[in-house]
Amino acid sequence: MILNYIWVFFFVVAFVIALFKLIFLGDVQIFSDLINSTFDNSKLGFTISLYLTGAMTLWLGIMRIGEKGGMIELMSRAVAPLFSKLFPEVPKGHPAVGAIIMNLAANMLGLDNAATPMGLKAMKELQTLNPQKDTASNAQIMFLVLNTSGLTIIPVSIMALRAGEGAANPSDVFIPILLTTFFSTLAGIIVTSLIQKINLLNRVVLLYLGTFSLLISGIIYYFMNLPAEQVGILSSLAGNLILFSIIVAFILFAFFKKVNVYEAFIEGAKEGFHTSVSIIPYLIAILVAIGAFRTSGAMGYLMEGVKMAFDTFRLPTDFVDALPTAFMKPLSGGGARGMFVEAMHTHGVDSFVGKLAATFQGSTDTTFYVLAVYFGSVGIKKTRYAISAGLFADLVGIIAAIFLAYIFYQM
Repeated sequence: MILNYIWVFFFVVAFVIALFKLIFLGDVQIFSDLINSTFDNSKLGFTISLYLTGAMTLWLGIMRIGEKGGMIELMSRAVAPLFSKLFPEVPKGHPAVGAIIMNLAANMLGLDNAATPMGLKAMKELQTLNPQKDTASNAQIMFLVLNTSGLTIIPVSIMALRAGEGAANPSDVFIPILLTTFFSTLAGIIVTSLIQKINLLNRVVLLYLGTFSLLISGIIYYFMNLPAEQVGILSSLAGNLILFSIIVAFILFAFFKKVNVYEAFIEGAKEGFHTSVSIIPYLIAILVAIGAFRTSGAMGYLMEGVKMAFDTFRLPTDFVDALPTAFMKPLSGGGARGMFVEAMHTHGVDSFVGKLAATFQGSTDTTFYVLAVYFGSVGIKKTRYAISAGLFADLVGIIAAIFLAYIFYQM
């Protein structure tokens, strides 16, 4: 229902602003631009879906090998105590647990292409436990919020974009992004747990979160003591090495357990193909609406309004020029990436705005994109509080990014 209102809002606002530009500013090109954006974004949605078909076919095939070989079951046992607290509706050993683990691991490594198919697999498994098939369950909402909060340990793509723009030290945004995503994820877990009445003061939860915090600290310490030119190389190497090692481990573990790995892969791959086709309408719908909102100039007016508001209270406004990336990120990953690149071009890759835009880009995931794709793949229409919880995590990530930027980039 909320997506319905948001979708209509984007188009109405785009139309009103375009009409204003035509009548009062004489912009005869604006409606042509809007129509072009609808075609471009519908094509983009279909193109992304076709691209995802290959990735989903591959990764759901690998997941099926892991399921039949028992590797996912072993991984699930390692985090079963924590997941039993965060996902009390999911039985121990359920296939959803392994898919959730793999999805979150890929997100942490900054491997978006691998994370999406595994996330869709997890959502489909959670749907089998959902008594109301058109309404998001508590477990599905918790999983969605963990995705949208976007915990990232290795922001490979962001460092690569900064390097391509000629940054003096492409990896100097690494620690702020890591801290920002940690705060965002923690906020998402807390707010969702409060709504679902999950006790986070449980000894098991505190042990896992404490251990993870120590791990984050260790990673930060390690990379802080590396030469600047090695951080990006080792980050990319570590992420891809870990992921490919998982693929090989799944295959070998299943092979030694006498599983026909080829047939298992084909079985899972067929499921991936059918799932990817079901995504197309939902993806095109959200991308076309976002494109119209952006093309009309609504995003630009929004930024000016924010700057005027902060000026009124005599608060710093030098961060406002980076906000388009933050505001676009929950709506569209590609759009946010474009805003990020634009900020680096306009203000400089090593400027305060350029670095803050990079931090925004890595602070959270694309909330509405994830919601549309994941819920759309299983036919969820009533999202309940999923959007509000996800956006709260996004807001915490934005605020944390701004504070950390002033600490790290203006000292």
